[in-house]
Amino acid sequence: MKIGVFDSGIGGLSVVKSMLEHSLFEEIVYYGDTARVPYGTKDKNTIIRYGIEAIEFFKNFELDLIIVACNTVSAYALKEMRDISNCHIIGVVEAGILACNNSLQDKNSNILIIGTKATVNSKAYEIGLNKNGFKNLYAKATGLFVPLVEEEIFSGAILDETFKHYFKDIKQNPHALILGCTHFPLLKDELQTYFGKDTKLIHSGEAIVEQLQNQFKLSKKHKNPKLRFFASENPDALKKIANKWLKLN
Repeated sequence: MKIGVFDSGIGGLSVVKSMLEHSLFEEIVYYGDTARVPYGTKDKNTIIRYGIEAIEFFKNFELDLIIVACNTVSAYALKEMRDISNCHIIGVVEAGILACNNSLQDKNSNILIIGTKATVNSKAYEIGLNKNGFKNLYAKATGLFVPLVEEEIFSGAILDETFKHYFKDIKQNPHALILGCTHFPLLKDELQTYFGKDTKLIHSGEAIVEQLQNQFKLSKKHKNPKLRFFASENPDALKKIANKWLKLN
C-alpha cells in the first residue's frame, strides 16, 4: 500500500515515525506546506483551500490512502478533501480520540487538550470525547509550540517560559494531556517533565496505526519502504530534518 502524509509543516513526521516503526507501507509520500505554516492562525475557508490544494498535489501519485497529519486541517477540511480525492482520507483528530478512549478507563478523568487556536476553536476533540462519555475537558490554544518545533527548539529557557505562559493558570495537573497537533510530540519529553509522570500524554501517532490496521487489515511488513519528501518551500531543509528525526542515515 502506498500512502501520502500531509501536514502544514514538519510536525507530521511524528506520524511518519510511527508508520515506519510498524513497517506497514511500501511507500510513503510526505508533503509539508512549509511556506504557509502555521495553519492554526488561519480562517476556516483558508484552511479548507489549503487542504484541497494538498489533494491536488497528491493526485500526481498513485496513492491508496492519504493521512491528514495536521489536526487543524483534520478539524475543518476532511469533508471537502474527501469530496475531490480519488483515494481514502483519514484525519488525526479521529485517531487522537481513539487513543484517549483506549488509554483512559475512567470517564471522569480530567483531560487537557492543547492545539492550535483553530483546532481548539473547532471543538473537534471535545465533541468526539463527549460522544465517548468524557466530560471533564479543558482546551488550551498553544500555538507558539508550532514555530518552536519548526525551529527545532525542543528544550531550554525559551520553551520553559512558553510553558509558564500557557500553563500558569492550571492549578491541578490533568490525568491526560492530548497533544492536539502533530508538532507537539516533538516536545513530549519536556511536557512530561513539566506535568509529571502521573499525567498521561496522548497523541495520534500510535492510535492512527491501530486505526489503519483495523480498517484496512494490514499485515504485510515492509522493512525498507520507499520514502519521498516534498515541501512547498525549502524541500532540502525538510529532507534534512526528516533524515535526522527519522534516523534514516
